[in-house]
Amino acid sequence: MAKNTDKIKRMTYTALFAVVIAICSWIAVPATVPFTLQSFAVFAALTILGGKYGLFAIVLYIVLGAVGLPVFSNFTGGIGVLFGPTGGYIFGFVAMAILYWLITHFFGERLFVRVAAIALGLVVCYALGTVQFMTVYSMPKEQGLWSAFSMCVLPFIVPDIIKIALAFAAAGRLSRYIKLKGENI
Repeated sequence: MAKNTDKIKRMTYTALFAVVIAICSWIAVPATVPFTLQSFAVFAALTILGGKYGLFAIVLYIVLGAVGLPVFSNFTGGIGVLFGPTGGYIFGFVAMAILYWLITHFFGERLFVRVAAIALGLVVCYALGTVQFMTVYSMPKEQGLWSAFSMCVLPFIVPDIIKIALAFAAAGRLSRYIKLKGENI
C-alpha cells in the first residue's frame, strides 16, 4: 500500500510542476525571445523534484503544449510553437533535465554538484535554443551568431542566475515538506 501511495505522490508532484511551469510561462515580458518565469519553474522542478521527476514534469508540460493547450508564453500552444523561433529553448529544458539527472545520479546531490548541473544544463539550453532561433530565421552562422547570442542569450544570463538562486532557495524551504519514501527529491 505504501508503494502505491509513493507512486501517487510522485505523479501528483510531477503534474503539479507541469502546471507550475505553464503558469510561470504566462508571466511574461514580450520580446523576440520573451522574458518569462518559465525557466524559474523548470529550475524549481529540477531542484525540488530531482532530475527524474523534474524531467517528467517538463516533458508533460511540453506534451500539453504540443497538443494545443495554451501553456507556452503568451498563452500559445501547438506543435508550431515547438518548431518556431523559441521552441529550441523549450526542447533545451528537456536536455537540461536529462543532464541534471545524469550529473546528480553519478556525482551525488551535493549543492555544488546540483548548481554545476543546472548551470551546464542552462548552457546547453541556450545553445539548442539559439541554434533553432538562427535556423528558423535563416541567419548565416558567421554573421548571425553574435546577433542571435546578443538577442537570445546575453539579456537572460543575469535574470537566469537570479532565478536559479531563487529555485535553490525554494527547494531548501520546500524540501522538508515534499518527501517521498526512498527518493532524494
